[in-house]
Amino acid sequence: MTKILVIEDQEDVRSIIVEILRAENFYVIDAANGKDGIKLLQTEIPDLIICDITMPELNGYEVVTWARENPETEAIPFIFLTAKSSRIDIRQGIELGANDYLIKPFTRADLLGAITAIFEKQEIINRQTQNKINQSYNYINQSVNNEFFNPLHHVRNGLKKLIDNYELMGREEILKKLKEIYSLSDNFQDIYPNNSINILNQKINYESYKNFDS
Repeated sequence: MTKILVIEDQEDVRSIIVEILRAENFYVIDAANGKDGIKLLQTEIPDLIICDITMPELNGYEVVTWARENPETEAIPFIFLTAKSSRIDIRQGIELGANDYLIKPFTRADLLGAITAIFEKQEIINRQTQNKINQSYNYINQSVNNEFFNPLHHVRNGLKKLIDNYELMGREEILKKLKEIYSLSDNFQDIYPNNSINILNQKINYESYKNFDS
């Protein structure tokens, strides 16, 4: 269940907000001032904070500043409640880390609309983040697989060169090339012990070219 912290010093306003949110099946915790709100944040981690600006003890600006300076709460979305509507006041809150503003008096639709917008934006960010994680994982996985398969690539190239130039190569050169191929295929076997490269190892068995050297 989505948890929302409401910090509002006016009891009637706070009660109305809590009632509206609980009717929408949110889990709500509330505080009468900024100091109590911060105390709750030290034990509860909500999904959203709705906070008045002008309050005793600590005001809303101080609460959002505290929240943004703590790793456990720095990413929690923040909606300010205020009777002030000047651009300077709104800009100050945004710069401190608020996500949205509700100007008092506001309606039930205003409150729920602001909450819905924030959670929808968060969902988009979460999807984008997950997509980036998946892309990074796929890239790393592909890179690792390509690195693992490099020995097989060198084995194939080595065998092709040996076949193409067999008549022009001396016994020592052929033996050297066979040892290189065997070493590469052996390394691949260590990475994939059950891979079909084992069949190749059987065909390029060291004993076969050890006799060649005699």
